[in-house]
This record gives sequence, structure tokens and C-alpha cells, in this order.
Amino acid sequence: MVESVVKNWQGEQVGETTFELRVAKEETASHIVHRALVRQLTNARQGNASTKTRSEVRGGGRKPWRQKGTGRARAGSIRSPLWRGGGVIFGPKPRDFNLKLNRKERRLALRTAFVSRIEDLIVVEEFSTELSRPKTKELVAALARWGVVPESKSLLILSEIADTDNVYLSARNIENLKLIAADQLNVFDLLHADKIVVTASALEKIQEVYSA
Repeated sequence: MVESVVKNWQGEQVGETTFELRVAKEETASHIVHRALVRQLTNARQGNASTKTRSEVRGGGRKPWRQKGTGRARAGSIRSPLWRGGGVIFGPKPRDFNLKLNRKERRLALRTAFVSRIEDLIVVEEFSTELSRPKTKELVAALARWGVVPESKSLLILSEIADTDNVYLSARNIENLKLIAADQLNVFDLLHADKIVVTASALEKIQEVYSA
């Protein structure tokens, strides 16, 4: 059971909330989170780097000069890897970098990463009604009242995100702020942020989605 204070739009403490998420054992927690992080970063690779071997480079079908009598070294093709413009030895080819991690392990790693950031977690009341229109300046001021330093990297977790929502339109131009929905959490964003701001409704959704 984890306890956390709840702040309102003005940054005042208005209550407390508790949540409970099953996490990995202490001796294996860092290992499972590391595996999930490596998987996420590796799976993001495109894997489309490609070079041509000597058989794929255009030209070079004719022997550049006769075998003997010229005083030069023997050469059978101008596309030899030894030549400028020739093929590449052991160069990269398109490949799949994807790593597999069981669904239960992924969710366990996600819960463990989230709970491990409890010291940097800020729970706030639902504030969408406070923004009558998109206003980045007001949201930046609110983040400062909640204890988020402007230069620090912060993650704002909402229960749901719409492209026409005033919170989304206000947050998209803040340089060090990333907006994410409660059901779209990932290990990298949870570990990368200096501060994590989550609304009370989003915290309930996290427990609902990831408790199983």
C-alpha cells in the first residue's frame, strides 16, 4: 500500500490517496525493469541499415587488366572490397532487433518502475475544467505550484487524452513536458522523467488497467 498527498490547482494539499500495485521482489526488481527497458529501446530500432556486397555493387564484370605483364597486382574486378567504390565486407543488412518479453513480465516491470518513482510522484486533482481555453502559460504556472522545476523533465499522466482537449493543447508546446495516457505507460518514460504528475482519476485507471 502506497500513500501520497493530493494537491489542487493552486498547489495546496487537499487530501491523501492510496494505491496498491503488485511489484517484483527486491532482489529481482532491477533485473526485470532493466530487461523491459532494453526490450523497449531495442524494439524501437528500425533495423534498415544496409550495405552492398561485391556481388550487389553495379559494374565490375570485366577484368580490369590482364593477369600478367603489367607490373601491377592481380585484379579480377573493380568492385573488390579492396577497391574504392567496391563492396563492403560484413556490412550491416536489414534485420529484426525485436526482443520478446512475456506479457506478465512486461506488466510487472511497468508496475515496479512506477512504484519505484513514488518519491518523485505528484498526485493532483482533475484540472481540465481550470483551463477554459488552451493556455500554456497557465499550465506552466500550475506545474511550478505543484513542485515541478521548469528545467526538469516531467511526465504528465492523464486518464485520457483528446487532440481537442485544452490540457493537450496547452501542454504540447512545453519543452520538457511529455503528456501520456494512463493506459499507455512505458518503462522508459517512467524512468526518464525527473517528476511524474498524475491526476487522481488517472491513478485509479492505472490501478484498474495494470493490477491484473
